[in-house]
Parts: sequence; C-alpha cells; structure tokens
Amino acid sequence: MKIKRDNFKKDNIISGQEEGVDRVMSSGLILAGVGLAAVGFGARYLVRNQALIKKGLEALPGGVFEKYHRGGFEPKMTRREAAMILGLPATAKPNRIKEAHKRIMIVNHPDRGGSPYLASKINEAKDLLESSKS
Repeated sequence: MKIKRDNFKKDNIISGQEEGVDRVMSSGLILAGVGLAAVGFGARYLVRNQALIKKGLEALPGGVFEKYHRGGFEPKMTRREAAMILGLPATAKPNRIKEAHKRIMIVNHPDRGGSPYLASKINEAKDLLESSKS
C-alpha cells in the first residue's frame, strides 16, 4: 500500500503542475480573444461612421503648424530672416534682441546638446540685427 500512496502523491504533483500551465495558457487565449473582439468592434465602428469621421477631421483647423517656417535658411541672411529666427519684429530694440538671443541660446547651445549649426545661425541673426541698429 505504501507504493500506491507514493504513486498517488506523484500523480497529484504532476497533475497540479499541469493545471497551472493550463490556467496560464487558457488566460492567454482569453486575452487574445478579447483583443480580437475589440479590434473587430473598432473596425466596424470606423467603417460605419466613416463619413462622420471624415467631416470631423475636415472641421479641424488646418493651420495648426502654419506658425512654423517651412524651408531652410537663405544663402545670405536678411533682416527678415534674422528677426524670424529670434522671434522678434524686424524693428526690435537692442535690449529685446539681447534677451531673445539669450533665451534661444540657452535652449540651443551646443554644450547642452544643441546643434552647432543652429547656434551659429542664431548668433548670425543677433549680429545682423544689432549691426543694423547701430
């Protein structure tokens, strides 16, 4: 009888381990099924309401990024471009030019991870605006 009890204990240990594996596998399958159902319902919503969604997207303001200048720098910097770089009007006073230069250089300084090219353009813009004011 002793042999039968040992076999019984071994069978329970093995079956207990298999039950844990079955639970993990079944929960993974349930999660996959729920995920597929969510994707299906979402796709059905998009297909049914496509016209409404399109109207909503067209109603959004188109000029979200219009305040940013498109394109690169001009070969020879102009006063207009220098003022745009510093975020000032072309007729800004010298103290405002210095403040704007300091504010922008703190963010874009090469020693703090900024671009050396942009830093040189910012310095060139400051020099151009200050030289024309003198």
